Amino acid sequence: MPTTKRPPAKYQPKGLTVLHEDKDIIVIEKPGGLLTIGTERDKARTVHTILNEYVRKGDPRSRNRVYIVHRLDRETSGILIFAKSEAAKNFLQEHWQETEKHYLTIVYGSLTPKTGTISSYLTENSAFTVYSTSDQSAGKLSHTEYTTLKETKGFSLLDIHLLTGRKHQIRVHLSEKGHPVVGDKKYGKGNDSYGTLALHSRSISFTHPVNGKRLTFETGMPEFFTRLIGK
Repeated sequence: MPTTKRPPAKYQPKGLTVLHEDKDIIVIEKPGGLLTIGTERDKARTVHTILNEYVRKGDPRSRNRVYIVHRLDRETSGILIFAKSEAAKNFLQEHWQETEKHYLTIVYGSLTPKTGTISSYLTENSAFTVYSTSDQSAGKLSHTEYTTLKETKGFSLLDIHLLTGRKHQIRVHLSEKGHPVVGDKKYGKGNDSYGTLALHSRSISFTHPVNGKRLTFETGMPEFFTRLIGK
């Protein structure tokens, strides 16, 4: 079987892994610790700036750019889709409900039941902390489906099927259930000694915005996970 050669390193976006690229979209794997896009408060190097440089191939006059379709929290690793045109971005966002997203996470403790769906209305306070509210007019209805894949002493490895994509949804839902994500300094245990958040966007399945084909991308389990829970 012939193997497709990767572009030379200098043409690769630094610090990112390209899983797929064509004239309409680019699918990458993001490491934990990198913002998807800058904010007013934080203008550090981001996936967005790295990919804009990449598609311009070193030409500052190039009008090539990438468009944000969705985001991952800074600490979360895994798969992200970017569009190369406004039309492709709009298509992907309009069909986002049909996009299937699975995450891997390691949480503290053992969940009962082993599979289920966590549902609540999520809202955010002035300190940018997300939480569940009983006031349906104040929050957005959010659903997180989970399946326990493996349990070891003190930890559970979960597959998360994200049915809605609210900010910090997985982290908040699991924390409020009493099983915070390992390494979550914001919603987890105050004395959590792990410096890495155990949350990884593992797979994504969506319809290509131009050719209409169904595409699926999947990544392996991060090294941090195997250190915590084994292979």
